[in-house]
Amino acid sequence: MIQINERDGTVTFQVRVQPRAARTSLAGEIEGAIKIRLAAPPVDGAANLALLKFLSRLLDVPQSSIEVISGARSRNKFIRVRGISSEECAKAFSRVSAPPKVR
Repeated sequence: MIQINERDGTVTFQVRVQPRAARTSLAGEIEGAIKIRLAAPPVDGAANLALLKFLSRLLDVPQSSIEVISGARSRNKFIRVRGISSEECAKAFSRVSAPPKVR
């Protein structure tokens, strides 16, 4: 289950990114974090910028309301979003479904 923390008008959650994917999309949940595939490469901050733009559209908040609070150079990142409740955030992430397992 995705862990979303709410405090003082902000929410925080963890994401696991997969850069250089075929397309940018939600990819499920992994160990309490939301997994996001990013088409952008992890070069010169391009993947972080693509992540912020994607989350802005998904959560319907201005991009300036979203920040990477830790893990800017890692696949595992903590994100802070101002101006959204944990319920609204969970609703946006509810569209996440785990990819089918291939046997």
